[in-house]
Amino acid sequence: MTHNGFDEELGRAVVIGGGSGMGLAIADALLAAGSEVIVVGRSQERLADAVRELGDGRVTAIAADISDEAQVARIFDESGVVDHVITTAADPTGAYGPVRDFDFAHGRGFVETKLVGSMLLAKHARIRSGGSFTLTSGIAAYRPSVGGAMVAAVNAALEGLARALAIELGPTRVNVVSPGWVETKIWDKLAWNDKDERLRAMAERLPAGRLGQPEDVAAAVLSLLRNRFITGAVLHVDGGHRLV
Repeated sequence: MTHNGFDEELGRAVVIGGGSGMGLAIADALLAAGSEVIVVGRSQERLADAVRELGDGRVTAIAADISDEAQVARIFDESGVVDHVITTAADPTGAYGPVRDFDFAHGRGFVETKLVGSMLLAKHARIRSGGSFTLTSGIAAYRPSVGGAMVAAVNAALEGLARALAIELGPTRVNVVSPGWVETKIWDKLAWNDKDERLRAMAERLPAGRLGQPEDVAAAVLSLLRNRFITGAVLHVDGGHRLV
């Protein structure tokens, strides 16, 4: 069966954070599955690069900051009704630091984008009945690090938000993908002098024997989009990180 000319389970999708990393991989996987994709991000230049990299006439881009409600509303004014909304948007700049010395003015952007932005998407998204809204949390909710209280709190809050939205927005399905350590450029934003050593040590520690790739997360997201009987759930894509 088809829906609007596409696979009924996928259709049209909006990918917030689709200009790079996991979001870009999700957009690519959706296109490969026959979907029409709208990628959203703050950087017009990065979005243009993503559209060129994806190289498919079924992908378009909208520049918007999801921490701003007017811009979120504009996304769906431009996109119209869609089948799925997926958000991977997160900016860790200023989000890490010991709580007693934490600069909340500098770190508030993480909350505004990842948590408040997700709520604004839920408010304004125009999702057809039976479609889905997928959030991205992370391993910090389960394995917090010293200096990572803000990140742990926001990721845990997203999972609570998804459960509440699954009840409120049904039959729209609301789920969370929770990645572990995934090899993306986001690591370059962290002030680690020993970044490569830390990443290598984590890969050796994980039961899966490697770090995640954006494509691993994309495959998990598509599995949630396709399964119409999963809602209010958290799908862990962490290589067993919660176990060690």
